[in-house]
Amino acid sequence: MAQHNPNLTRAQKKHLKESALRGWELVQSTARLAAMNMMLHGIGSDKSVPIVVADALAADPGERFDVVLANPPFGKKSSTMITGAEGKVSTEKDVIERDDFWATTSNKQLNFVQHIKTLLKQHGRAAVVLPDNVLFEGGAGETIRKKLLHECDVHTLLRLPTGLFYAQGVKANVVFFERKPASETPWTKKLWIYDLRTNQHFTLKTNPLRREHLEEFVKLYNPANRHDRKATWSAEVNAAAGTSPDGRWRVYDYADLIARDKASLDIFWLKDDSLLESDNLPPPDVIAQEIVDDLEAALEQFRLIAGDLAAESEQLA
Repeated sequence: MAQHNPNLTRAQKKHLKESALRGWELVQSTARLAAMNMMLHGIGSDKSVPIVVADALAADPGERFDVVLANPPFGKKSSTMITGAEGKVSTEKDVIERDDFWATTSNKQLNFVQHIKTLLKQHGRAAVVLPDNVLFEGGAGETIRKKLLHECDVHTLLRLPTGLFYAQGVKANVVFFERKPASETPWTKKLWIYDLRTNQHFTLKTNPLRREHLEEFVKLYNPANRHDRKATWSAEVNAAAGTSPDGRWRVYDYADLIARDKASLDIFWLKDDSLLESDNLPPPDVIAQEIVDDLEAALEQFRLIAGDLAAESEQLA
């Protein structure tokens, strides 16, 4: 990483190598691969390994960071199989209870959102990959979204196409936010949303997502000054402003967000061309694969629900 900035001092290089980066991984073999990859890129040493093998959600580690980048494991599995001394198998609910969490839930992604907020220093920044259910789920999900919008500046949401980060058929997003000091008024003022999903069809082999597909988002995100952004969406075509109803970049005020049912951030505004005209449908193989992906994702969710119901029946018995 130091090759991107050849003017680093000896102390800065030492900090980058030994203490700038930190990660947690539950699976030991995966942690070894991650540590090896980082060492090959000049991060860490045999005396200073940047990867901790542990359950990240188990407790507050006490460390705080300027930046957190995360792709939490996908899945709504909420119980663990336990084998007793006599070989009897039972289940135990994986509900995380922590004093620093806003809500108690077995949803892993919602727990990771709370955990990441804890990890951030004041004004620390986060970018987190999350499935759609985190954006609209009620109960603990609603509580966590409202708290996040109030205590952090949730400024950007990137809606991604299907199957990029999770299982096929599962839609993902990248949520960008900053932790802020305690305040009576909410820190989130405006949420900017970029829709890279509607009317976008990518496949792993014939049409993979490439860096150039993100160029418009990066430009509109305006990392040099994200407070100076301009929407590309408007209700009517405005050639002078460069906006139209087809614009993929739109802003929502906090009042609009909090007034939505369950404070849902699952927001769409573009028309799906495939639903309007048959001529705009994607190729048959893409349609077929999308159907398969959706069915597999739904089947996996039903398996998890069935497992939870079976676990509850065993506990009642």
